[in-house]
This record gives sequence, structure tokens and C-alpha cells, in this order.
Amino acid sequence: MRHNDRAASAPWIRTRLRTAPGTATALAVLVLVTAFLAAAFPRAVDAYGTKGLRHDILTADAGRSTLEVARPQPGLELPQAQRDEEARSPELARVGAGLLKALPAPLRADTSSVAYGVRTSKPAVANEPWLPRPEAAPPKLTYVAQSGLKKHATLASGAWPTTPQEVTSDSRAVQGAVTEETAAELKVKVGATIALLTAAQEPITVTITGIVAPRDPQGSYWSSDPLLRTPSLVLDTASPFPVHYWTGTVLLAEGSGPALLSTAAEPVLFWRIPPDPAGLTGPDDVRLASVIASLESGPGLLKVRRIAGDTAVFATGLGHIVEANARMRDAISPVIAVAALGIGSVAAVVLLMTGALIAGRRKAELALMRSRGGSLRGIGGRLLAETAVTVLPASALGLLLATLVVGEGRFWPGALAAAGVGLLVCVALPLRTTLQHIRPTLHGAREDMVSARPSRRRTVAELTLLVLAVGAVTALRRRGTSAEGGTDLLVSAAPVLVALIAALVLVRIYPLPLRLATRPVARLRGA
Repeated sequence: MRHNDRAASAPWIRTRLRTAPGTATALAVLVLVTAFLAAAFPRAVDAYGTKGLRHDILTADAGRSTLEVARPQPGLELPQAQRDEEARSPELARVGAGLLKALPAPLRADTSSVAYGVRTSKPAVANEPWLPRPEAAPPKLTYVAQSGLKKHATLASGAWPTTPQEVTSDSRAVQGAVTEETAAELKVKVGATIALLTAAQEPITVTITGIVAPRDPQGSYWSSDPLLRTPSLVLDTASPFPVHYWTGTVLLAEGSGPALLSTAAEPVLFWRIPPDPAGLTGPDDVRLASVIASLESGPGLLKVRRIAGDTAVFATGLGHIVEANARMRDAISPVIAVAALGIGSVAAVVLLMTGALIAGRRKAELALMRSRGGSLRGIGGRLLAETAVTVLPASALGLLLATLVVGEGRFWPGALAAAGVGLLVCVALPLRTTLQHIRPTLHGAREDMVSARPSRRRTVAELTLLVLAVGAVTALRRRGTSAEGGTDLLVSAAPVLVALIAALVLVRIYPLPLRLATRPVARLRGA
């Protein structure tokens, strides 16, 4: 019996599709469009969130977005050779590589702009007479031996600074360079020398061998510390009078870091890691904020200190950028929820109305089958198979088109939305049709809006919707669209519920004038 039933189901489906190809095609097109829109909406929201997060990180000041790991100079209790070795480029590069590998997902580094080296954290006074003194105050300069200078700059004049011999803490002569802006403002020329005093007040002669021009002045290499490329005229806060002085940076040769360890300018070892937002997505903001918090003061910081040293600190303003982006998304999420519920409700109503029209056209056919002994299970199963053959491929095609059109976005929200469309049509149409034929019916008087009377179940459903609408409107008036812990779906559904109640009231009132109009002719012959 089961084999015969299976064999008979295929001719039924083929016969129905052949006898009513227009209806099947129209339903497939409707489901295709609806599934496409349903799948594209969450993907579009994700795509816009992704673009917003990436835009905020890319356009933020590099000093805020860059990840910086820094630690003080090696302890004075260590042997000098060990202190010098920790400040040399090979050791700094090794630590930098370890930090890059230790970055937890979804945080990723822009390896093309990673920089490391040794810098002075306290500006040192430069007493050379040829340096400008706007208000008789000598300039204060910082010195940095940073990696990648030749990669991120072009030589405007002179020669690149080098280390003719190995530099140690005892070295008293190093080479350096300045940017074109620094050279113009501070009157620095190729061949000039600047004295940097050690802690023992011995001078380290810094010879300016070249003037360089940044390749990307706004990139993280130069903008993480703007003084690298542009000097600044600042106010001396220690002076009782308003006195301004120049401050700028001298770029030492990459291997000159050990020489700075002997100065009193508080040298620090640093690693600057700019983030790469290309792999970030909008939904990653929560994980990203958690990862940054862990690196600043949590398990992530302990891992950083195992790599860079026990005194290393992690600093970045990226967390504030991510939090600002999250606040903006939270502010617009109620609007998105209202739009999603509104559009989704309209789409669901259209699909249900289409199913009702199809069920109405086949009411007589199915009533005949029911009166001849057809079971509800058999009729419902055939309708489900007939509908699924048309609807499921259309839903899958809509999901595929949405995935191709909206490239960036999570897959599963769109897949669930498209599956919901297909499931709604597959279940609603057979269910609507079979429920009309729970009991066999005979062909009788025509039912229309004038003579039809609402059932008690319909009245209960309408009253339930009315209570929900009143509650949603009341909540909306009391607290607005904002809700703690996320979007309030009841408040977001208020416009839809109000519109639905208005439609139900219209359906309730509409038959009344028709009944009044039919009373004069109700007793006439033929009426």
C-alpha cells in the first residue's frame, strides 16, 4: 500500500503543475522575490555595520587606533651587554613577531606598517645656537631609533643615517635624519650636529646626515606620533610666563637604540602595531571590545608581558572607537527593528493572502475530494508536496541571489529568513486549505461578507491582537524606542500592530453598510 501511495503521488504533482502552470509560476515568483528580500535584509544590515566599523577605524587618528606595547629600558642591574642586546633591532624584531602571533582574533595587524625601536619619552633640551628660539626658549627634542625608515620615507637630500660600527651604551656618536617639515621649521641642514647629554652629562653627538620625506604622511607609521614628521610650537607649562618653544623628533639610524640607554631622557622600548580592519565585520564589535579590554588589563596583558617583558604595558584608543561605533549601532537598531518588522509583516500578509486566494479557487475541488472519503492527512500531504515542489526551489534561489548581490554578511540570518519564507508558504497553504474541510461540506448558499458571521475564535484572536497593540503603544509612549539590553520587539511592533488593528476594525465595519443596503431588496422576488 505504501509503495502504491508513493507511486500515485508523483502523477498528482505533475498533473497539478501541468493543469495550473500560471498559478505555480506566479507563486514561485512571489516566493522568490520575498525570499530574496528576506535574505538580503539581514545581510545588508551586516554589510552596513561592517563598512561603518571599518570606516571608523580607518578614518580615526592613528594615535588612537594603533596598538602600542612599551616597556622601560632594561634594568640597570643587568649586565651592559644584555641591556644593549635587548635594545638592538634583532631582539626587538623577535619580540614584535611574537606579539603579532599573540594577537587574538578578530584583532589583526597591518604588518606593512608595524614599527618598533627605542625612543626617549622625555624631551631633551637642545642648546645649539643655530636652533630657533621664538621666545628665547631653546627647543626640546625627542630621539627615536625606529625600524622601517627607508621603507616609509624617501631621501630628499643627504644620505640615510647608518651605524658604521656596532652601537653600544658607551657610544658617543650616532647618525640621524629629520623630515622636511622639521628641517624647515628648526633650520636643520645636512651635516648639522646636535648634542644629546647622557645621565653622566657626557654629550652624544648626533650628526644629521639626511633629510627625508614621508611616503604616506597620514599613515600610521608617521601619524602614531605626529612629532615624527611635523614639529610643534608648544607652551611651556613650567614657566610662570607664557613662553613657547619648539619640539620635534630626530630619527636615528635603526641600530642606534643602545646609545639612548645611557641618556637621562627616560628611554623606552616600543612596538607599534596598526590594526587591519579589512577582516573585521560589524558583528565582531563585541568580541573586539572584549579582546582589547583583555589586552589592556586582563589575561591578554599577561600574555603580552610573557613576550615583551614583565614591565610591558599595552595602550590603544581602539576600544573607544569600537565602543563609539557600537553606541551608534545601538541608537539606530530600534529604527532597523521597526523597518524589519514592518516589511516582514507586509510580506507575510501578502503570502497569506495569496495562499487564501489559491485555497479559495480550489475549495470546490477539495470539498468534492473530502465528500468522497478523502482524509485530511492525505489531502494535506498532497497539498504540501505540491506546494513544496514549487516553493522550496524558489526560496533557495532567492537565498542564492541575496548571497551574490550582498556579498558581505553572515550567512545564517539570511538563510533562516529565506527558510522562514518557504516554511510559511509550505505550511500555511495546506493548513489553510485543509482546515476548511475538517467536516465534509455540501454545495449550498453563497457566502459573502454580507452574510458571513465572524467566529468566536476569530473574535478571541482579534481581541488578543488589540491587547498587544495597546500594550505596545503604551510602552512606546512611556519609554520610547530605547530599551536596556537590546531592542524591544513589542515596542518595535507597535506600528504594525496598530495598522493590523485598524485593518481588522475596517473588516468588521465594512459589512454593516452593505447589510443596510440589502435590507430594502431582501424580501423582493428573486432576492
